[in-house]
Amino acid sequence: LNYIIGLNLTKIATILLALTIASSALYAVDFSQRNRIIAESYEAVPATTPKELNEMLEDDVELIVLDIREIEQRAEGTIPTLNKYEMTRGELEFKIMMMIEDKNTLIVSFCRDGPRGALASRTLIDMGYKNATYLQGGLKAWAVAGYKIKNGLGRVVLNTEEEF
Repeated sequence: LNYIIGLNLTKIATILLALTIASSALYAVDFSQRNRIIAESYEAVPATTPKELNEMLEDDVELIVLDIREIEQRAEGTIPTLNKYEMTRGELEFKIMMMIEDKNTLIVSFCRDGPRGALASRTLIDMGYKNATYLQGGLKAWAVAGYKIKNGLGRVVLNTEEEF
């Protein structure tokens, strides 16, 4: 009986060791290819600063603001404009041509921080959209620049003061 228990404990220890090694390997993933693709997108696609986008919206420039964040991220709020479409980055290639037929339309894609906006705009350019750009720094940069965000509370502005 002790032999059988010892054998089972050895198997359990071996399995636990294998799981530990496998989980450690997850943290050793090489993200260099992902980072390279994002960097190439930043270089290949023109950026629009929050200030430039705000000026275009105030001047009623004809454009589409394309929110490509995940659905649950949209609760953070959004850029207040009537000319906005929402779709996830994964839906882009499947939906965009039905939503925006004119390939000359000015499109400013945004996400939370910028990378997915740049990737989306690069994809749009690859699909033939001639005026695709991304919001530099994403929605975070928009908020930090002091521009309004529309959420469930209405239109709000980020308070950058330390005291409330």
